[in-house]
Amino acid sequence: MATKTMLHPRNQHREGYDFARLVADTPDLAASTTTNPVGQTTINFQDAGAVRMLNRALLKTYYNIDFWDIPASYLCPPIPGRADYIHYLADLLASGNDQGIPRGPGIKALDIGTGASLVYPLIGQSEYGWHFTGVDIDPAAIRAAKQICHINKLKIDVRRQNIRENTFKGVIGPQEMFHVTLCNPPFHGSLKKATKGTQRKWSNLGKGHSRKLNFGGQNAELWCPGGEIRFIAGMIEQSREFAKQCLWFSSLVSKKDNLQPLRRILKKARVADFRVVEMAQGQKTSRFIAWTYIRKDERTWYLNKVGKSADGRLSG
Repeated sequence: MATKTMLHPRNQHREGYDFARLVADTPDLAASTTTNPVGQTTINFQDAGAVRMLNRALLKTYYNIDFWDIPASYLCPPIPGRADYIHYLADLLASGNDQGIPRGPGIKALDIGTGASLVYPLIGQSEYGWHFTGVDIDPAAIRAAKQICHINKLKIDVRRQNIRENTFKGVIGPQEMFHVTLCNPPFHGSLKKATKGTQRKWSNLGKGHSRKLNFGGQNAELWCPGGEIRFIAGMIEQSREFAKQCLWFSSLVSKKDNLQPLRRILKKARVADFRVVEMAQGQKTSRFIAWTYIRKDERTWYLNKVGKSADGRLSG
């Protein structure tokens, strides 16, 4: 597979940031803009306040979100890359639907670690009309996410995961069904490693040293014991219990070297299918893995006959 260099064809940010349009819709963004050496309008991406304001503007202009705010110390996600994950998941679902992208609230998506920003449900609901359930272990993140839903009058289910070691257990009901799950796992194995990663990025940017973590972030958002490979391995193990309640499970994988051991884990789990989907933004390449226990000849039935009831329970 050739390395991708551009965002997904349906990504609304494929041509870059239209600051004139963004400022027109969100005038407060103007104070955060600056001009780069070649005369283009931009912001200082090392300024957390400017990044939050840019996200607020992007969500308003492109996804009809009138109110968006997160606590100052929480992870502020880059919107274009997050949108790519949603669009490629839509393609994944389309692969079992005669290449037609399934739309509407009958499609149920589960966002593991939705965070205070609620960014995946906001984008996915706007772009495809899917019904989202966002899950997090942090009560402050849950409160922030619920506030975004309440003020914008959005029908997004936000749930608390009470056991840190669990991903699907305790949040998926006995008869509940999802068409797709998604996750941006904590990829560092410790706070020390997370801090070192940030210092390395700042050094590469010629900014010296900083105690701040890139784009903010709480401990649970940035690291967990064993890092992303242990987190995803645990997710795969738990997914076996819900094999018939979800069409596709998925997770971002930040480190390419983790793919080979994850393949071995998935083989041991006896999944029916496994995909690695590459994404890119400029020179940065990212990816997610997706796996299913549902045979290919059953997937269209899952998309069209299952989960169409209002409460997302098994039907058909």
